[in-house]
Amino acid sequence: MIFAIKPFEIHDGEGIRTTVFLKGCPLRCMWCHNPESLSFEREIMYSASECINCGKCTALCDANIIVEGRHVFMRDKCTLCGKCEKVCPREAFSVQGRDASVSEITERVLEDKMFLVGSGGGVTLSGGECLAQADFSRELLIAFKNAGLNTAVDTSGYATREAIDKILPYTDTFLYDIKAIDEEVHKKCTGRSNKTILENLRYIDSCSKAIEIRVPYVPGYNDKEMDKIADFVRTLKNVRAVKILPYHSYAEEKYIALGMESAPSIRAPREEEIRDASSKFLFLKDKRGDRNDREN
Repeated sequence: MIFAIKPFEIHDGEGIRTTVFLKGCPLRCMWCHNPESLSFEREIMYSASECINCGKCTALCDANIIVEGRHVFMRDKCTLCGKCEKVCPREAFSVQGRDASVSEITERVLEDKMFLVGSGGGVTLSGGECLAQADFSRELLIAFKNAGLNTAVDTSGYATREAIDKILPYTDTFLYDIKAIDEEVHKKCTGRSNKTILENLRYIDSCSKAIEIRVPYVPGYNDKEMDKIADFVRTLKNVRAVKILPYHSYAEEKYIALGMESAPSIRAPREEEIRDASSKFLFLKDKRGDRNDREN
C-alpha cells in the first residue's frame, strides 16, 4: 500500500531522488505533516474549500448531497469507490492509498534514472513507516539495486530487528528520525517508547551503514532534548549529517480534509532556536574532516 511516488525530490537524501511513500505508521507524532500516511487503509480527503457546488458527485453515491444549494460530504457513507475523485472539476476529492506492485513502482522510478544517477541521487523509501511493510520494502530495494540505483530508507526506526535485517543489505543510507532521548518525552510526542528506536539505531551504526539523523524541532515538546540527542549521536560512528527540521503547520488543511483532529496549537520555532539546535552538532564537521584526512 503506497500513497505517493514523488520524483525530483531534493530533501530525501543526496542528489535528485524519487521518493516512494508507503502508507501506514505505528507512531502518532503530534506534529505529523503527512496525516494521510498514518492509516494502513485507503481513505478519502475532501477539501471543502475547493468545492464549487457543481453537483456532479451527488448523482454518484449517497455520500454527496446538496443541502440548501451547497454540497455536503457525508464521510460515514463513503465507500471509497473513487467516482467523485474522477468527476470533480476542482479535485476536491482524492483517495489516499492504493495497492502497487514492485514492477509498477520500479518502472515508474526508472523513467527518471538518467537524472537520478547523473545527480548522484537515487531512490528513497519513506512513509508513513516503510519498515511496517518490510517484505515489500525489501523487494523494492532489491529491484532498485539490480537497476543500479542508490537507495535510502527514511524511517522512524520503530520496527523489529527482523524488519531491519530484511532491508539492511540493500540500503545505502538510512535517514533516521530521532525525536527525543527521554522516553517519557517520546511517549508524550508519539504515543510510543523510544527504546526499540534507539536500539535499532545503534545496531544499524554497528553494521557500518551511512546514517543521516533527522530531528524535528517542535517548541514545547522536544526542544529541550537537543543536548541529549547530540550526546547520543556522539556515541555513533557512521552518522554523516544531522538535519534539524523546524515544525510547521502546513498540513493543517490535510487534517481537516481527512476528517481528523489536528495537532494542538504549536508555534513555529524561531530562526535563532534552529541555529542554536544545529550548532550542537557541529562536532560532526570535525569528525568528517578527520575521516577525510585519514582516507587521503
